[in-house]
Order: sequence, then C-alpha cells, then structure tokens
Amino acid sequence: MSTVVTDPLIGRLIDGRYEVLARVARGGMATVYRALDRRLDRDVAVKVMHPHLAESDDFVTRFRREARAAARLSHPHAVAVYDQGLWQDSFYLTMEFVDGDDLRTALRAEGALRLGRALDITADILDALAAAHRRGLVHRDIKPENVMLTADGVVKVADFGLARAVSEATAASTGTVLGTVAYLAPELVTHGQASPASDVYATGILLYEMITGHQPFTSDIPINVAFQHVNSTVPIPSAEFGWIPREVDDLVAALTARDPAERLPDGDLARARVRQVIATLGDDLLARRAAVAPGAVAGGTTASLDTRVSHGTVALPLGSVPVVEAPQRRRRSRRPLVVVLLLLLAGAAAAWWFLLGPGSRIPTPSVVGLTEEAATAILTDAGLLVGVENTNDDVIPAGEVISTDPAGGATVPRGGNVTIVVSDGVVMREVPILVGLPAEEATTALTEAGFVAPTTAEQYDPVVPAGVVISATANPGDTLPHNSQVGLVVSLGREPVESPDVTARSLDEARAALEGAGLVVGTAEAYSDTVPEGAVVSQEPAPGQLLRGDTVTVTVSLGRPFAEVPSVFGMGKEAATEKLESAGFLVKVESLWGGSLGVVRFQDPAGGQQARLGSTVTITVV
Repeated sequence: MSTVVTDPLIGRLIDGRYEVLARVARGGMATVYRALDRRLDRDVAVKVMHPHLAESDDFVTRFRREARAAARLSHPHAVAVYDQGLWQDSFYLTMEFVDGDDLRTALRAEGALRLGRALDITADILDALAAAHRRGLVHRDIKPENVMLTADGVVKVADFGLARAVSEATAASTGTVLGTVAYLAPELVTHGQASPASDVYATGILLYEMITGHQPFTSDIPINVAFQHVNSTVPIPSAEFGWIPREVDDLVAALTARDPAERLPDGDLARARVRQVIATLGDDLLARRAAVAPGAVAGGTTASLDTRVSHGTVALPLGSVPVVEAPQRRRRSRRPLVVVLLLLLAGAAAAWWFLLGPGSRIPTPSVVGLTEEAATAILTDAGLLVGVENTNDDVIPAGEVISTDPAGGATVPRGGNVTIVVSDGVVMREVPILVGLPAEEATTALTEAGFVAPTTAEQYDPVVPAGVVISATANPGDTLPHNSQVGLVVSLGREPVESPDVTARSLDEARAALEGAGLVVGTAEAYSDTVPEGAVVSQEPAPGQLLRGDTVTVTVSLGRPFAEVPSVFGMGKEAATEKLESAGFLVKVESLWGGSLGVVRFQDPAGGQQARLGSTVTITVV
C-alpha cells in the first residue's frame, strides 16, 4: 500500500505574510514553493534554505549581503527578489513567481534546441549577467534549472546572489566548493575563486548543451567531471555536428576557455560577441537543430538529466582535482630555425595585436539620436565599453543620445571606453501661485521659479483691482517645461461706460437703456408739474462717463401734486371761478333752473377735499 508524502510547509503562513500553496522544486540548497503574498495579494516564489545552513554565522552574513544586492538588481531577464528573512531556523527569499518551465524541462522535451533559439537564450542570460556584473554581483550557479522560460518565451535568470552566499560560506568553513559540477569553471574547482568570467564559462557550457543536446563533460562520478573541466578543452560543437558553423565553434571556445584570462571576461562583452554571431548567420542556419531525440544524449545513449548528466549540487574539496600538465617531448636544438619562427610569430602577433587584437583601433559607431538601450547595444556589439552620463536638454527627447565622447567616427582602442550623453529631457519646473498677485510680482515669481517671462493680456474686471492678475494658463503646482511661457490675464479694473440720458422716458425704457450700458438702475419717485406720470423726471449721476456696475438712480414722475380744493359754495359764479383757478384748478360751470341767481349751489369735488392740481372742479350755479 502506497502512502502520500506531503510537505509540512504547505498550508503554513511564513512570517505571518506568505501562505504556502504548493511545492515547486527541491534542490541541494533549498526548497522552492509557490505562495500567496497576503499583504499585496499576489503569487510569489518562496525559496526556503535548508535549516543546517542557518547554523553558520558566516552564511547568515553572506546571505543577507547577497540578498540585499540581488534585490537592487532590476532587469527584465532577472527574477526579481522582493524580500528575505529568518523563519523557524530557516532563511528564506521571496521572489517573483515565474509562470513557466525551466530550461531543463525544455531540453528534456526537445533534446536539443534550434541554433537561433539557443543563441537568443544565451544572449538573454548574458544580458541579465551583464547587469549583475556591473553591480559587482556574481551568480556562480548558472545551469538550466536556474533559467526560467515564461509562457510567452521570456528568459528569466533565477537565484542571483544565493549560490554565491552558500558556496563562499561553505568554502570558508569546510574548505569545499559547492555547486553544480557540470557547469563549474576550472578556477572554481581548483581555487574556489568566482568572478564574472566564471558565470561566462557556465553560460558557455549551457550553450554547448542547448546546441548538442548534452553537456561536454559527463561521468557517473562528479569528481571526474570536475577533472575534465580543469584539464580538458571543451570540444567544438562542429566535431559532432558538421553543419555547425565555425563562428559558433569560436564563440563556444571564447566562452569556455580554461584560463579566465583568455575567456570573455564578463556578461557585457560575452553578450556582444553572441549578438555579433547571430548577426552573421543566415536564417537557414539559425533554424537548424541537432538531430537528438528528447531525453537522449549524442550517440544514442539515453541518460537521466537529473542523476547522471547534471549531478545536481555537489561539494568538492578545494585542491582535490589536480592540474595535469601535458607531457612535452625533448627535441634537438634547432636554434636558428627557432629564432626565425619566433621572429615570424612575433611579427604575426604584433600584426594581430595592432590590426585585430586589443591594440587595434576601431571607429566609434555613430549613435546620436538613438535610444540609450539601442546605442548601448551597438557600442557593446562593437566591442566597446559604455559609460552613461545624463543631462537635461530642451530639444532632444528623454532617453535619446545627445552626444558621445569620443564622437562618432573617431577611432578608439578595441575594448576602449565610450561615454554616451543621454537626454533627461527638458527641465521641468513647478508653477507658483500667480492669481491675485500684482502683475510685476507674478512675473518675478515665474522667473525665480525658472520659467521665462510670461505673456500678458489685459481685460476689465468688475471685482479685481487694476494691475492684479485675474487668471493664468497654468495652475499652482503644475509641472511644466522650464521654457514654457505662462500666460497672465491682468485686470484693467472696472470698465468705463457712457451713461445715456433717459429723462422723459418711461421707467421701462430708461431701465433697458441703462442696464444695456452696464449700469445698475435705482428708482425714486416725485411729483412733477411738467413731466407726465410714469416718465423719468431726472437721473443721478447725470448723463456722461461712468464705470460699469455703477448705480444710476432715476426719479419717476408721480404726475402733478394734490391740493385742497377751496370751498366756493354760495359765491357768485365769477368769484368762484376766479378762486378755483387761482388755486390751480380748472373750472366747469353748469346751470340749474337757468342759473338766474348766479350763485354756486353745488361743487365737485367739494371744498376741503384733495384733488390733483390742474384737474377740473365742476360748479353748479342756480
């Protein structure tokens, strides 16, 4: 009866944050899990180191140092490191979770890769290594298991800094070198000394494996593989597959030279060499693949890539692999011939040195106007080292190359330095408060903030005093290019307007005329002997120039005033008429019974009543 073995960490919560969901892989140094970061709600990969490693103070120090360095490495072909810590006597790293398979899985599935794909993967690995090497970070464990391929084909290199921390601590405490023996550089085996060139060597072995379907050195005994790394030259791939071009043979040799001094020294130069090879090969060659069946090595021998070829992580005592010098036959002295040969060799070496080698000079490619990435790639491919300086520029867009030192076309030593000056774009400035300031102060505020003098326009405003900024084309806190010209609208104060003469007009007509001129209308009333009721008697201020929004008060006629009607009862007709007319009234005489007596018997309105001056009083005479 079989039993199912479950990992005790699955379902646990690491450091109160990372919920372990599944085990992804287990290696000689650590176990990798897929976990959920509860704080950021995202999938992450958590690599939990084997507990015994935390017992070494040297490892703890190195682990923390390398984890911090790896976390600062941000590159599209490097698995990002998010966090590190100690949990239940085990150190862990939290990394980007890559949804895909490792390169080992691809090799098992395909046997060997197409030449173009193998070179592309190699260039991407070296691209990530170049970024690490520039920061003083050495990977030390490049192998298919540490190269991830995402679902959309992006290459991601994992475990930056981790292998170095473990192996250096192991070497210091036990005198052994820890690593994957199939990819160990000779200097690591003999002295435990890692450098960027060690990563280049491992990448070269990996390229050989991708092209041929197997590693160059294999054995059932790990130390035999290490012996071959130290004492044998990696065979050229064309020795096994004749169609492989010489450029690829030379590339593998440059990546895997036993002597680090003869090897491509770091990721930058190695990547440039790979790109150069890709550019020289035709599409037909790049599409070819070695005829190797999946899961088999050359020659038809099937082998487990996990147990026989790769060997996993092993510990080798430093100095346990001897360096065997090739025997030399004793020869008779042929000094004259030897001298001639030496002179010829010296001449050839000098010619190579000054024409093709490190002593030669090459023209600097012109990269002005290209992006920083494109310029760096071109210069690196030309075998030059690239330095970058940044500066602001009002014309050249951010990220484009402004100039180079030396300039394009100038000759420099092969492998020399070229500095590219990259634009950071135009200088941006923050707009100060402008509205409400006098125009002169607003102009000073803009120039002190780094802007050019503003443009100004003027307009009348019913509220803002003359000379003060009403509005601006940018708001406080906006960031604009320093050469932007902010527009200001400055108040001219209240607008002069012409007040029309509205006397003798009706109130409605007067109101329309005054409001149409931008004035406010106020009203008053008064009696007038001359102006009809409802018409304007007068206006204040008088007609003429005023300011928009001023108030003009119009006095509207109530008509003639009222007065007490005198009593004329009993008076004679002539006397009564004179009295009423003298009081300001009109008189209408009516007769009753012939009016023979000539005496006022009735009047309307009656005496003592109020009536409007000029109105008619009717008297009845008997």
